[in-house]
Amino acid sequence: MIEDSGYASGYARTRRTLSSTAKLLSALNLDGPLLVGLGLLALYGLAILYSASGQSVDTIVRTLIRMALGTAAMLALTHASPNLLRRLSPWIYVFGVLLLLVVELTGVIGKGAQRWLNLGIVRFQPSEVMKLAVPMLAAWYLHDRPLPPDWRAMLTLAVIIFLPAGLVAMQPDLGTAALIAASGALLVLMAGLSLRVVFVLLLLAVGGAVAGWHVLHDYQRERVLTFLDPQTDPLGAGYHIIQSQIALGSGGVFGKGWMHGSQAQLQFLPERSTDFRRGRGGIRADRTAAAAGAVSVHRGAFPVAGDSDQ
Repeated sequence: MIEDSGYASGYARTRRTLSSTAKLLSALNLDGPLLVGLGLLALYGLAILYSASGQSVDTIVRTLIRMALGTAAMLALTHASPNLLRRLSPWIYVFGVLLLLVVELTGVIGKGAQRWLNLGIVRFQPSEVMKLAVPMLAAWYLHDRPLPPDWRAMLTLAVIIFLPAGLVAMQPDLGTAALIAASGALLVLMAGLSLRVVFVLLLLAVGGAVAGWHVLHDYQRERVLTFLDPQTDPLGAGYHIIQSQIALGSGGVFGKGWMHGSQAQLQFLPERSTDFRRGRGGIRADRTAAAAGAVSVHRGAFPVAGDSDQ
């Protein structure tokens, strides 16, 4: 009887805790599974970052500050209605394009690229804003128009997408420009384009890539060729790719263990705490991150049934 009473008491406490947590998440307009997925990604990232950075506490502290700022922004956005975000979309886009123009004129140059604005306390990269501003404005433009969009609407969307992408490519930052273009193109594809139109757009994209090859900087063309065959210059342009392959290959499925990766700890990998941090975890770590990321993407793409303003 005493054991049954203790079990009932513990069960009641657990129910009260879960109920209080659910009420708090509801008050903050947060989805529990989505929050768990994001939390797992954050913890995984911090663990890998601590190892990849050579146990740098300063790097972890700076990352925690950025996470705190991101969390504050997330909490603020959860209380913003979709209608408000839609009305703000054109202004956010225009503001982002103006910042890109300011970067072109007075931006900070680092490692051969002019991508940042110096705000005194921190350097700010306006191109990151456009990763959200472009699909937001594209959605705003399509909101009151019939779907799928006609060719006139497609031309307008092309300007919306490729104007900021072109400005970012001029910095030069080809990778971010491609991500901005992809974020807008994905939204356009989700607008219900027919397979015939998609095929035509793919042909245009291939033609644009061929034409764009001749306007790329020499180092950008070298990057593409080295990516396809890093052994053409193993001690020069292909060195970093080869070292990252060695890092992943030597770790195998399970990795070498936390803080035991030879290529990172012995500093064979450049930018080991940023661009090449994936070379630290092995395939298993990537699968762990992918699982947590899948939860986040699923909850973001398929909200709980009954939610309003989806």
